[in-house]
Amino acid sequence: MLHIDLWKRIVIAGLCALGFALALPNGFYTRVEAYNDATTAIENGSSDPKDVENSTIWPSFLPSGLVNLGLDLRGGAHLLAEVKTSDVYAQRMKSLWPEVRDILRQERATVGTIRLQDGPADELRVKISNADAMAQAIEFVSVLSQPIVSLSAAGQKDLEITSQGDTLIVALSAAEKTATDARTLQQSLEIVRRRIDEVGTREPTIQRQGDDRILIQVPGIGSAAELKELIGTTAQLTFQHVIGQTGDATTSAGAGNEILPSLDREGVFYILDQAPVVTGEDLVDAQPSFDQNGRPAVNFRFGPTGARKFGDYTAENIGNPFAIVLDGEVISAPVIQSHIPGGSGIITGNFTVEESTNLAVLLRAGALPAGLNFLEERTIGPELGADSIEAGKIASLVAGVAVLVFMVLSYGLFGVFANVALIFNIALIFGLLSWIGGTLTLPGIAGIVLTIGMAVDANVLIFERIREELKAGKGPARAIELGYEKALSAIVDANITTLITAIILLPSPWVLGSSRRSLRPFMSHGFWW
Repeated sequence: MLHIDLWKRIVIAGLCALGFALALPNGFYTRVEAYNDATTAIENGSSDPKDVENSTIWPSFLPSGLVNLGLDLRGGAHLLAEVKTSDVYAQRMKSLWPEVRDILRQERATVGTIRLQDGPADELRVKISNADAMAQAIEFVSVLSQPIVSLSAAGQKDLEITSQGDTLIVALSAAEKTATDARTLQQSLEIVRRRIDEVGTREPTIQRQGDDRILIQVPGIGSAAELKELIGTTAQLTFQHVIGQTGDATTSAGAGNEILPSLDREGVFYILDQAPVVTGEDLVDAQPSFDQNGRPAVNFRFGPTGARKFGDYTAENIGNPFAIVLDGEVISAPVIQSHIPGGSGIITGNFTVEESTNLAVLLRAGALPAGLNFLEERTIGPELGADSIEAGKIASLVAGVAVLVFMVLSYGLFGVFANVALIFNIALIFGLLSWIGGTLTLPGIAGIVLTIGMAVDANVLIFERIREELKAGKGPARAIELGYEKALSAIVDANITTLITAIILLPSPWVLGSSRRSLRPFMSHGFWW
């Protein structure tokens, strides 16, 4: 027991040194954070003198990873958003109309003339002149119905096609609505995460709450309003055929068309074909830039499919205008001067530099599949976090000194050894947190205090067992060996009990729903250690 192999000593010493090196930046938190932000900005092309200066305030050869501070320590924004899945149903029906129209037009000899009817947003209603051929019309349109890609709805179709008099009705099936809701929520989660990651925030919490809600907590952001502005915009970008323009928003657009306002021409409305030529989903990149007149703009680039569609359309419509539509407003309606085969272009408008940058972020991250309804929003000021950190420092200092003094007074030299091991323990915790980019919250601090308590308890068990063996007449070497050996089972038991408790309390997002919100920080940053 008292003899430790050389390779073990080297491994232990190496791990302790590595832990201290990784934990070191947290002792200079503000300086290292400024250094990290500056180096990231320079890598992204910044030449700001302040960034250049800050990039030299920390040695580049030292680790620079930090323990991220949670919302309760750093301040930030908290949002609870509801995903409006009904928007997706309406969009699905709108995009289905051109296909239904083309199929029925091919069968005009059987079904007669067709006309799109007004109806609920989640239904597509088409009136046919030959009502006696309704059964055939349903059969013709049924080819659009596809099997649902879901284990729980295997064998079921995504569309329900019925009739009411001389009107054919197309709607999503109940199983498809369930599958769509799940896909929409998952897609919304991913897009919200990508948008927040684009602006470089630290360790946001983005998770599902119940069936149709998303919890968003972002430390370090200025306000809930700023966060809402970043993620609340759907950024639905479409390129649509222009039929005409009018100065009256109440003008009849005609079946399959829509009237949208101009963003920069007050009182002007465009009559557009509802079916877009290409959409923002075909974009692969968008970057802020300037146009030939030096005004802020956004460069965009389509993927292969979008580039082919865009190229074919421009080749067939030279001399005609087409509309660039963002969230229901025509931001530009240029005239096609020539064939554009490359799949790239530029969006211009009355943008500021900040607006063009934000638009590029939104387009690059992708469009939200549905709008968000914000049910709860809170801004947590950094003062609260600063007070918590200060109180935590004082409490940790008092408790730490008390423990160190108690161990030395109770066990002498062995108490000094225990204190050194305790310091290494804490350094390894912070080193690991810095390495993996973990987030520390107030419950996490409580978890670290629990770790310290268990470490001290383990040393007390060992030292008391050594004392008992000495009283029983064992020699010092044998007493130390037996002390560690006989205390091991109690130490392992305490740690396994804590681990089992953590696993039991760790909630599942599908089972506990919103209760995950309160338990997760304690479990992930507390008992884990």
